[in-house]
Amino acid sequence: MPSEYRLKRRVQFYETDAAGIVHFSWYLKYLEEAEHALWRKTGLSIASPNATIGWPRVSVAFEYKHPLYFEDEFEVHLRVVELTNKTIRYSCDLVMGKTSIATGSMTIACVQRDSGQSIKAIQIPKDISSLFQVWTATSTTQ
Repeated sequence: MPSEYRLKRRVQFYETDAAGIVHFSWYLKYLEEAEHALWRKTGLSIASPNATIGWPRVSVAFEYKHPLYFEDEFEVHLRVVELTNKTIRYSCDLVMGKTSIATGSMTIACVQRDSGQSIKAIQIPKDISSLFQVWTATSTTQ
């Protein structure tokens, strides 16, 4: 049961703005890229074809500490820090060596997706929640 995933990444040119710095919106994409890799590690996809449940983002926050530039290599450390009946909350650290680039968090909710109806929060199915554990300082990585 994973509680953390580390993704190694290199900044691509198209991710930078006119000042040559990674645009702030990319940090959320990096977080999601690590999230999807974490789910694949469990054998799941967060967006399976024909799925009857979905995972909308209900809260997201980032604090930016140091810029990233084209060709910089960095890591995304994603951790499951809370698992409730209906939500999963991640914390995220972007680091380049010993330098903290940004810290963030994101909460996703499990919802029922019936065609033609509005979405409704539901309990996370046990076959999914049982594949994740909440990260602690003693948790192992990957």
